[in-house]
Amino acid sequence: MPHGSSLERLRETNRRAITTLLAADGPMSRADLVRGTGLSRTTVSSLVGDLIASGHVVETTDRGRPHKGGSGRPPLLVALTVPAGVVAGVDVGHGHVRVAVADRRGGALAERTDGIDVDPDGAATLDHAARMVREVSDAAGVPADDLRAVGMCVPAPLDRRSARLGTGILPGWRELSPAEELHRRLGVPVFADNDANLGALAEVGHGAAKGSTDVIYVKVASGLGAGIVLGGRLHRGTTGIAGELGHVQVVEDGQVCRCGNRGCLETLVSASRLMSVLQPAYDGELSVERALALEEDGDAGVRRVFSDAGLAIGRALADLCNSLNPEVLVVGGSLGASPSLRDAIRSAVDRYAQPDTAAALRVVAGQLGKRAPVVGAVSLANARVGV
Repeated sequence: MPHGSSLERLRETNRRAITTLLAADGPMSRADLVRGTGLSRTTVSSLVGDLIASGHVVETTDRGRPHKGGSGRPPLLVALTVPAGVVAGVDVGHGHVRVAVADRRGGALAERTDGIDVDPDGAATLDHAARMVREVSDAAGVPADDLRAVGMCVPAPLDRRSARLGTGILPGWRELSPAEELHRRLGVPVFADNDANLGALAEVGHGAAKGSTDVIYVKVASGLGAGIVLGGRLHRGTTGIAGELGHVQVVEDGQVCRCGNRGCLETLVSASRLMSVLQPAYDGELSVERALALEEDGDAGVRRVFSDAGLAIGRALADLCNSLNPEVLVVGGSLGASPSLRDAIRSAVDRYAQPDTAAALRVVAGQLGKRAPVVGAVSLANARVGV
């Protein structure tokens, strides 16, 4: 039984689960909150009382949508108050920085994407990101002191103990704590997580997995990673590197991976690897966008290569599904739009996972596309900052 500070940390975690659910789904009854969070009715009632007293939520009869309860009295619901100020989401990808400024319910006010090679110099990238936050805020007409917090996405695992990036993935960011550095530049709280985790948060809150509580989000792009949601909460693991699917070893003496190991799955299925496999068969540089267009037009070579990649990814995901028994598998990232890749993932899961596990699983395309990480970053900022 937790005591003292441990009990308060547990209550704060549970309060955050309630406010995150309300932010995603709007006004809800207490019974809906019990179902959505998995908490007991008594716990939800107590926490809602705390949140009303602190001004975080109010009681209302307005669902923001038509009441379907006939002519009787509409049910009493719980809704988030509308806090003052705005938040920003910063998505740092290997080849871009995307910034969105949003209201406290996640509605985007302004957004911009700059192409930039972020890998060689983390400090310069963070300088650029800080300038973008200021400029996008100005474009949205937001005064500087209205910015309450920033959520930040990075394309590498973050060590939960040190808040630093895992070694090997972004060599130009060694010894940097991204959240601390961006906070120093902007002067507001900054919360960072990796791209797959924030993609999962976005798709669960606003996309293809909305309303689901046990979800795997797999991002197939320049790298390969998975974000895991269990019981409605992101599962990060002891040190923050849960879901590093791309670094499962599949060939013992294979190609050296950027993580330092050999034969990682990512070395076989990353976007750059697939484009290099396909390139000899095509004139001109083959980009992911062009390859997806060729697939849509029925190109047999592209479909074969994407299917082979999906089978390899699905084989690794089948083992993860056996362990976690999720209800939804969301395929995102730049290659998540490929039907051949998704269909092959589905086939591999059906073949290698336990039959009951496979039967309970839906495999779907992400709805938010390239915006998933920045949407997740905005959600992270809103979830972490107070009223």
